[in-house]
Amino acid sequence: MTMIGCGHLGATHAASMAEIGHDVLGVEVDAAKIDTLRTGRAWFHEPELDEMLARHIASGRLRFTTDFAEAGEFGDVHFVGVATPGTDSGEYDLTQLFSAVSMLAGHLHRPCVIVGKSTVHAGTTAAVRELVRDLAPAGDAVEVVWNPEFLREGHAVQDTLRPDRIVVGVTSAEAERVIREAYAPITDAGVPLVVTDPVTCELVKGSANAFLAMKISFINAMGDLCEAAGGDVRLLADAIGLDPRIGRAFLDAGLGYGGGCLPKDGRAFAARARDLGADGAVELLSVVDDINAARRTRVVDMTTKAVGGDVAGARIGVWGAAFKAGTDDIRDSPALDVATRLHAAGAALTVYDPMAIDTARAAHPELGYARDPIAAARDADVLLVMTGWPEFRAINPQELGEVVAKRVAIDTRAVLHDGWWAGADWTIHRLGRG
Repeated sequence: MTMIGCGHLGATHAASMAEIGHDVLGVEVDAAKIDTLRTGRAWFHEPELDEMLARHIASGRLRFTTDFAEAGEFGDVHFVGVATPGTDSGEYDLTQLFSAVSMLAGHLHRPCVIVGKSTVHAGTTAAVRELVRDLAPAGDAVEVVWNPEFLREGHAVQDTLRPDRIVVGVTSAEAERVIREAYAPITDAGVPLVVTDPVTCELVKGSANAFLAMKISFINAMGDLCEAAGGDVRLLADAIGLDPRIGRAFLDAGLGYGGGCLPKDGRAFAARARDLGADGAVELLSVVDDINAARRTRVVDMTTKAVGGDVAGARIGVWGAAFKAGTDDIRDSPALDVATRLHAAGAALTVYDPMAIDTARAAHPELGYARDPIAAARDADVLLVMTGWPEFRAINPQELGEVVAKRVAIDTRAVLHDGWWAGADWTIHRLGRG
């Protein structure tokens, strides 16, 4: 099989398919990325991935190339996992997807299956099928199915090899047979495979991310209510999360979601719903997005209040730059969004992140940076905890208190232990607690 596109999704999927016994050829137009992958390491951070890449490059089951002709000759199954970024209108930009399929299709001379893994809007499978029918020498002998990914950054290897489910949208029994064979080592271990029509399958990914975003925005809305009424949103979440119909996962109030998936997918899902006239979905998803955006403004306001009403000239320590713990990804990072707003208002910020500091500095050179959390907090009038890295829990608040200007922190990720920090004379502000 081949894996067209070797980014976060593609490189992980290619290595994982080699792990379960397939011969895999990864295809990427960026030669520099290919050179890195051939050394047995990824060009981004993902736990367990480098070891798996190195293992299967050494075993001979995994290779990488920039040659689409080689890919067409090699593959019986062609996974496609290129980026589908959001546009200003909210829709997915499918330019890279159609370009990759076009570059591959002209080299397909025998029956095979193209398996789309990119996140797309409903109707994309049919459009890709028409393109392949026009370009592939094998014509209708090339099947097109969809098989969305459900990967969490920081857990992508686990989520590929031991997923909650595999969903595939097919139009023929033969295509279903091929997919079942490809995933047999995983499904034989008990992972359910859900077979649908292509449109339903395309909607599954958007629906899943929209629901997760909705849970986060719901608990943040409840956090606002708790603040107004004098309650504690953490205890509220624990209580309602015990109901199996609700569940505790994704009920952590705080700074809200970011990254390359939930914000983009929610807006794209809403844009497609608008095109189709599904107004109820549009209204719901718009409110979810608005609540999430408001969390960042709320933290800016809390910070302004904590330093006396004007951040100009204030020194602010920032713990966290990645959009979440476990990754170096800063795409749509709530932490950096808040930091850049405060910087624009005249504050002096020093940012620390255990993994994303270099990517943050490259994207936002206007901010200050430190190589350890203590240095980031030195002389700070307020400390902002904005990514939930576990290492922050272990920092001694008494020792930290010796280097800051004021023992005031805004904990947007519920990382700091209340009793320990209060005992060291810190004032801790949290979202969702009156």
